[in-house]
Amino acid sequence: MLFTIENRVAMRTDEFDFALPAELIAQIPAPARDQSRLLVLERATGKLVHRLFVDLIEYLRQGDVLVLNDSRVIPARLRGRNLRTGGRFEALLLEENAVNDWWAMLRPGKRGRPGTKIEILDKHERLSAIQADVLETNEEGHRRLRFSGTPNVLMDLEALGEVPLPHYINRPSSRAEDRDRYQTVFARADGSVAAPTAGLHFTPGFLEKIRARGVRVCFVTLHVGPGTFAPVKAPVLAEHVMHEERYEVGVETAGLINETGPESKIVAVGTTTLRVLESVARDNGGRIAARAGRTRIFIYPPFQFKIVDALLTNFHLPRSTLLMLASAFAAPGETRGRELMLAAYQEAIVRRYRFFSYGDAMLIL
Repeated sequence: MLFTIENRVAMRTDEFDFALPAELIAQIPAPARDQSRLLVLERATGKLVHRLFVDLIEYLRQGDVLVLNDSRVIPARLRGRNLRTGGRFEALLLEENAVNDWWAMLRPGKRGRPGTKIEILDKHERLSAIQADVLETNEEGHRRLRFSGTPNVLMDLEALGEVPLPHYINRPSSRAEDRDRYQTVFARADGSVAAPTAGLHFTPGFLEKIRARGVRVCFVTLHVGPGTFAPVKAPVLAEHVMHEERYEVGVETAGLINETGPESKIVAVGTTTLRVLESVARDNGGRIAARAGRTRIFIYPPFQFKIVDALLTNFHLPRSTLLMLASAFAAPGETRGRELMLAAYQEAIVRRYRFFSYGDAMLIL
């Protein structure tokens, strides 16, 4: 049901809820990256087509631009113990302020008061030479940590940290394969604590086939934060405060996109890529500019898109900002995209598609 707030049409958060059988939440990746399934939604007609991911190439034409997020997931989950009491801590590194200076989520947070000293353990629960001092707490409850005992803790994360898998992957710890499979093959820029999951389906060989078709492939960077999994708690979408994420668009990518003619498509791989492109386009008269910045853009129905023509994405959590973005894209400028997406999700449930990060893919045209 729709109603108005300050003369704007608004939507309720509970309108984006749906029931998902637990067994459809993918716990491990598919045997091969590009052998996932693909559900195609044709926006103009609402038609659904069931394909395999490798069939994506049939929807791409010479002159199209495929844009991917090249952010790299870091082994951001660290374990440690209180130097004074021996109490255990778990830290999730969120953002680097400077070398050895990070904002982090710390559990249990109440024990991580400023002044606390934490000894960092390695992946095998052995004491390392590295220590973290809690400096301060911000409004979100995150802790600022200063690391010592290392020239740069970022360089030590492969030996210390674990892959920060999403909460709905119910395993006691990450597996060795997660270091490879919870990472895109084109990941380059360190900084994410969650994978841009639509990109997980691509292999180097499949990308070469796409390029050989005359499709131009380029990259943006958006470092994915933990807020990507957070459900919207406000009862009305207009009241939700979106999490902030860092992005960067290079000169080459901006040029390729701006040179694309009206007969060709800009295809965003993932909601993170779409957020970058639409954020920049809204600030630049509908064009893409090379820049680095931060975005809090919250895309939900109704929304007018300025640059993206097609979206490749995974299946998203109920009440999540990602589902709301996909719903907006399913019917630009209208609110009926919610019905289209929930109907598509219901079909995917009936057909036993795999959901969320390690799940199957969806193409919205």
